[in-house]
Amino acid sequence: MATASSTTADPISPSNTRLGWIGTGVMGRSMCLHLLKAGYALTLFTRTRSKSQPLLDLGAAWAPSPALVAAQSDVVFSIVGYPSDVRHVILHPVSGALAGLEPAGTLVDMTTSDPSLAAEIHAAAAAKSCSSVDAPVSGGDRGARDGTLTIFAGGEEQTVNRLKPIFSLLGKVNYMGGPGKGQFCKLANQVTIASTMVGLIEGLIYAHKAGLNLGLYLDAISTGAAGSKSLDLYGKRILDRDFEPGFFVNHFVKDLGICLKECQSMGLALPGLALAQQLYISLKAHGEGDLGTQALVLALERMNNMSLETVKENA
Repeated sequence: MATASSTTADPISPSNTRLGWIGTGVMGRSMCLHLLKAGYALTLFTRTRSKSQPLLDLGAAWAPSPALVAAQSDVVFSIVGYPSDVRHVILHPVSGALAGLEPAGTLVDMTTSDPSLAAEIHAAAAAKSCSSVDAPVSGGDRGARDGTLTIFAGGEEQTVNRLKPIFSLLGKVNYMGGPGKGQFCKLANQVTIASTMVGLIEGLIYAHKAGLNLGLYLDAISTGAAGSKSLDLYGKRILDRDFEPGFFVNHFVKDLGICLKECQSMGLALPGLALAQQLYISLKAHGEGDLGTQALVLALERMNNMSLETVKENA
């Protein structure tokens, strides 16, 4: 069986590379579908097996631990919730993926996590003659479904290039540098999105107060300088009061917290980031952490004692 880190092996394809996947949540489920449709043999682990049943029905195999996923795989992907989850599913000495991975195997963590943890995983993998890539993604549930995710990859460039046939099924991969650089890029991405979301929702609040038709307002600004991916993905959802998670508030708070921790160590002051995190924390305080990030509108509505919902039918 060829492996992803072999320098002399044939290019990765369904005929020579077994894949493993840890975590089949909002994003992971759709990503796995693309791999199965491409013909890859796929072994899964997730904490709640029933959530993987649709994938198992399509031919994926099940393993009861990350280590047993890795034992049956050449490349193991993970996309879980928090850095503590990443550490557990990859580095646990008994049940972690690295414990079950054969030499020359590859780990690809697509969770947004700590850059320092990505570097630690890379070093641990190298000590076992394996390779690792930190490859967090941007694009939300729609990008995962459509196979149009933006992938930020850190690690050995040769390894990232070898994985391109798989990455291309999920979206576009961007090589950002050595271990941890994929995570740093994703965190910078989150800094940008955080203030963009605040601006998008403040614009809606202002437009509503000014008596504008919000549907017409969003259409008008979408093709001008205020247009953004956040507007395209979430503008209509906000007007429709659709707060289903393409990306959880809880996970965004986690990401922004990691950003702020890195800012402290770098000596950086990013007040827009700090404000956005506080607004998202207020959603958690109201029990709204499992909503999508577009639910930020609820925090701004509460601050202004108003609701856009009253104009939904006219928007």
